[in-house]
Amino acid sequence: MDIETLEKMLAAGKDSALLRFGLGKSWLDACDPVRAATHLGRCVVLDPDYSAAWKLLGKAWLAGGQPQAAREAWQRGLSVAGSKGDQQARKEMQVFLRRLDRQSPALLAKAG
Repeated sequence: MDIETLEKMLAAGKDSALLRFGLGKSWLDACDPVRAATHLGRCVVLDPDYSAAWKLLGKAWLAGGQPQAAREAWQRGLSVAGSKGDQQARKEMQVFLRRLDRQSPALLAKAG
């Protein structure tokens, strides 16, 4: 489904974690990480155990220039994935966090 259709569904009051996940992924794919993070943030409020949403939320935050928010999302996602036995999402978020750790000195130098 395209973004316009998904947005119309949301406007019609059909809010759900799955719809918000779809919107978040679509906006991230469309290179709009701020909108993506908004929808993915709502998704994890609606379903805090949605490990794939935590993973994408971290990606959206990182793409939007918010590495600390990305770290927090992935750390929360690791906890969720671990408790659900979602090993694939857990492994991916561990990789993302390691990459972020390697980039952090450079990110801090830019900020300073």
